Amino acid sequence: MTPYSQDLRERVIAAVEAGEYTQAEIADLYSLSQSTVEKWVRRKRDTGRVAAWPHASGPERTLQAWDEVIRREIKGQPDATLDELCARLAKAEGVSASSSMMCRELQHLGLARKKSRFTTANRKRRE
Repeated sequence: MTPYSQDLRERVIAAVEAGEYTQAEIADLYSLSQSTVEKWVRRKRDTGRVAAWPHASGPERTLQAWDEVIRREIKGQPDATLDELCARLAKAEGVSASSSMMCRELQHLGLARKKSRFTTANRKRRE
């Protein structure tokens, strides 16, 4: 979801500071929730600005510190399953990781899990 424009924020604050309407009326006028108007007024009072907060970029990757170990394991056996990679990481470094966590880390590193060429294909045999 994108933040509201800076222009809208400034118009709402100007309307509140003019004092002609209540915050609820201003919220209706600009099709906002009253809570949004209250938060903008509080932010203007506390910080002197109403600009949107910068994007926080989410939580840090848990397996980030073990990138090189994961790369080495993938290079050693590219057709290893996610569970096998998790087990190897636990054995080598003592780090507990789920298969979904390992999948996200491999995607972030740009490492594809390649299947072995020597496995049989999943298809019905013709009779």
